[in-house]
Amino acid sequence: MRIPFAGLAVLLIATLALPACGALLAEGTSDAAGIAGAGIAAGITKNATIGAAIGLGVKSLADTGLKYAQRRVHRYEQDGIAAVAGATAIGATAPWSVEHDLPIEDDEHGQLAVIRDIGGSGLACREIVFSVERGKPEAIRRGFYTATVCQDGAQWKWATAEPATERWGSLQ
Repeated sequence: MRIPFAGLAVLLIATLALPACGALLAEGTSDAAGIAGAGIAAGITKNATIGAAIGLGVKSLADTGLKYAQRRVHRYEQDGIAAVAGATAIGATAPWSVEHDLPIEDDEHGQLAVIRDIGGSGLACREIVFSVERGKPEAIRRGFYTATVCQDGAQWKWATAEPATERWGSLQ
């Protein structure tokens, strides 16, 4: 069975529109890449070894692309939290929220508290505690996390080297 290239492109794009369930998105991307790889291989060769190599190459490309997009989304969210932390006084709390352009993660919100300033000459950093709130208002579930943010010129940036794996997975 040959799948037209336009159909494969629509399938790959539709995968990006899935709700932000990481496992579903990763598996969907992998499956779509497998279908695309099979379609490409069938159009190029009848040799099984070459077909498998094409399929693995397409899957690898799709996985790499998804991981790149996830890193961009995480960096955007981290920098949004850092910006709010930079504008918040020590000991104060403030709300934060992020709306993602790429629909691979849920839009999120919560509260943050600036615990203390840390750093030295030419190095301004802050330790923060933040929450991520999920669910309906009558049944909100909160996760709490700590992080360090530092000032880089006029903006505040995420500085924690390895965020909690429960929160961010292995990707930053």
